[in-house]
Amino acid sequence: MQSINELIDKVERYTNTVVQREFISKKNTVAYVLLDNKPRVLKWFAPGFRRNMKNEWFVLKQGSTALNIPYPYEIDGGNNVLIMSYILGENLCDLVNDGKTSFGEKRRLMVLLADWFARFHVFFKDDTRFRIHGDSNLRNFLFSNHIWGVDFEESRVGKPSEDVAGMCSSILSTDPMFTTEKFQLCEMFIESYSELVEWELKSINDEIAYALFEKIQWRPEQEMILRRYAKKIQREGLLLNHL
Repeated sequence: MQSINELIDKVERYTNTVVQREFISKKNTVAYVLLDNKPRVLKWFAPGFRRNMKNEWFVLKQGSTALNIPYPYEIDGGNNVLIMSYILGENLCDLVNDGKTSFGEKRRLMVLLADWFARFHVFFKDDTRFRIHGDSNLRNFLFSNHIWGVDFEESRVGKPSEDVAGMCSSILSTDPMFTTEKFQLCEMFIESYSELVEWELKSINDEIAYALFEKIQWRPEQEMILRRYAKKIQREGLLLNHL
């Protein structure tokens, strides 16, 4: 992974940039910076992910005035960089997994998260198709009075249940994993989402199981527990898994 300083050093457009913080990203280089003394996020895409950059730009350009997502200031196609607004907030993964966050507050966050997804799916829905986030995990969401979604490079046409299941798999499989509280939070999330939309979440338990199975390729050391709970949810459903 390249450092954002490499971009700053070699491209004149970014010479007046002061790095405040670099973020964890598996594929690209993402940093909160002061660009010309203005708070911005630079997302520097690896050469093979130019299509992802254009995909994210499309989502932000279309939805930023109506949805809680970053505002896109500029796409630098020559250097594979997106320049976006900076959102000051707490990462949802940290909040949900913090023992100091009350269960009541976590439930409230699930309701707000469901509202974010419902709004996103409704906004991008056309007559026959949905657009989904495509990488729905807790780390891609921030809380600052409202829920904010980030990282749309994998957004695509798909089923809303894929986003909902992906988020449930993230809730369940982040530390602490598969607790009673985590299952209850998933139930609250699914129930809240279902109350807000006109369509049904079909085969949601199978979708959650599939999302958990998918995580094994990235987390082989946790294969046993991921496989165990994926099969259990597939067999018995989410509601019966308070263990």
